[in-house]
Amino acid sequence: MDWMREAFWLTRKDGAPGIDGVTAQDYEANLEANLLGLLERIKSGRYRAPPVRRAYIPKADGSQRMLGIPTFEDKVAQRAVTMMLEAVYEQDFLPCSYGFRPGRSAHQALRTLQSVLWAKRLYWVIDIDIRKYFDSISHSHLRTFLDQRVTDGVIRRMIDKWLNAGAVENGLLRRTTEGSPQGGVISPCLSNVFLHYVLDEWFETVVKPRLGGESLLVRFADDAIMAFDNLVDAQRVLAALGKRLARFGLTLHPDKTRLVDFRPHMTESARHPETDGTNFDFLGFTHVWGRSRKGKSMVRQVTAKGRLARAVAAVSDWCRQHRHEPIRDQHRHLSSMMRGHFAYYGVGGNIRRLRGFAHQVGRIWRKWLSRRDRQSVVTWTRFNELLKRHPLPSAKIAHGYATASESHS
Repeated sequence: MDWMREAFWLTRKDGAPGIDGVTAQDYEANLEANLLGLLERIKSGRYRAPPVRRAYIPKADGSQRMLGIPTFEDKVAQRAVTMMLEAVYEQDFLPCSYGFRPGRSAHQALRTLQSVLWAKRLYWVIDIDIRKYFDSISHSHLRTFLDQRVTDGVIRRMIDKWLNAGAVENGLLRRTTEGSPQGGVISPCLSNVFLHYVLDEWFETVVKPRLGGESLLVRFADDAIMAFDNLVDAQRVLAALGKRLARFGLTLHPDKTRLVDFRPHMTESARHPETDGTNFDFLGFTHVWGRSRKGKSMVRQVTAKGRLARAVAAVSDWCRQHRHEPIRDQHRHLSSMMRGHFAYYGVGGNIRRLRGFAHQVGRIWRKWLSRRDRQSVVTWTRFNELLKRHPLPSAKIAHGYATASESHS
């Protein structure tokens, strides 16, 4: 029961309800009895995993990402099993894996990538994009991987029930034979297990010993970058990578998977003819070459244009929908959006794009304040007076590892 209580408190309470409509507040009203009943059903094998409620969210490229929304009780059960799996697999997972692991973060992955590209001169980069990864995870291969470390019958039955639960879409139940839809609490852990065997171990134990030079793999969930110090190694690995993934039912996206010539200050016309582009995106940042304060070449991480456009569009949509709310409430929410943006994208060397975002927020806010009604045209003079009373957050650097690397060089 202590384990179940911990799982409950670690489960997000603000998520959308599943197919039963039960919210976290509803469940908490009779918490002890609910958790006791859940625990007994799990241990006895009587627990029936309900189908997830399927939803879709738009992606930057115009396609849609499929989400599976479990019931709240199912989220608690998944959290309990995930806690157990993490205790087992944290002993096995490799340092190259950063996503959805305790004590590891996207910025640690970004810091490692930036410093190693720069220090070890790994200028030939494979930007890996696995097509519809979460929808393509082979259940049979996943079970084979789990067999190596997880043999407890209760845990394995629960995982199988979630894999086979299916999804409700437009009132129809659809069974699934592959995939782990994003949205389930246990999905990130299972996806890490899958790619640990398919990609991480293969790269570290099979690929690296056969290469002629230095190499690096950095992976965050299904986003991965490989970097090499010579073109031949990069081409050999890229040729083998698609075959490796195909063995386990995965495919590389043919347009988004690229071999990049990332040598310092290469122009598009001067790059190697067998490569595609001179910079690459990873975890929302475009990696480019710039100059340090001392005039030395260094790797810069700047907000990717697509992510910046998405953030600006989100601000515009919110201002349009809430333009009639009190100024104080609008200011509070916009400030929160800006602080969240700066908290993630505030890395050294990115201050120009942070300031650009801040400027866009001010411009958009003034625009929609002017459209509250016909008499509420807000001139820049009036708006600047308003900002004195309700100042928006200033752009700031939250992660100074680029500056630290610069001084170290």
